[in-house]
Amino acid sequence: MIGTLALMLMAQASPQQWPQHSMDRPRPPVVDPGPERPPAAAPKDAIILFDGSNLSQWRAEDGSAAKWTVRDDYVEVKPGTGMLVSARGFGDVQLHIEWRTPTPAQGEGQERGNSGVFLMGIYELQVLDSYQNDTYPDGQAGAIYGENPPLVNATRPPGQWQTYDIVFRRPHFKADGSLERPARMTVFLNGVLIQDNFELVGPTANQARPPYKMHADKLPLKLQDHGNPLRYRNIWIRELPEGS
Repeated sequence: MIGTLALMLMAQASPQQWPQHSMDRPRPPVVDPGPERPPAAAPKDAIILFDGSNLSQWRAEDGSAAKWTVRDDYVEVKPGTGMLVSARGFGDVQLHIEWRTPTPAQGEGQERGNSGVFLMGIYELQVLDSYQNDTYPDGQAGAIYGENPPLVNATRPPGQWQTYDIVFRRPHFKADGSLERPARMTVFLNGVLIQDNFELVGPTANQARPPYKMHADKLPLKLQDHGNPLRYRNIWIRELPEGS
């Protein structure tokens, strides 16, 4: 029998060792993260991006007022209105964000509770209902989309709140536009480590692996409208010093 550690290592093999979105890739082992928890309090130095009351810190992609729906301390994707974009840009950050997929669950694979957290609007951490829902491992909840599956599947059932705690280090570029240092991401899902300082091979994409292209040191955070009424709450962010 293949042990949990072996499955983790197989699932997290170099992205080039598996075709993107391969259904043959080993699934990360399932880990019970424990019961749903109340919202986590933000540190005193955090920037509050959403406290449940309004979308003053967010815009639509075209710069107009955000169109997602705010109610009962959460914001819900309004399908067809496009991404939610933070009003200010960020580089190196610690990000806390809580999300909930629809219940009862509808659809299968990528059609069940799909959304995404895009650091700098470019580098996606997948949001998906991955509770007893099979899909390609580099596209399940906690995957750096199209690049790296999570170490484990630590999702809760649909209708329960899930929590991402993300440490993101932006890429660095040389004066000529070439890459000096890739972006890196560490992620905890529901308190369980699922991405361990992973070096991104480039911007995330569907059925493509585009190369890095020089961009600004700070860019807005984006939350994806994938046509599913996902809910988000308690979003806060801490800017981190460069060079760590």
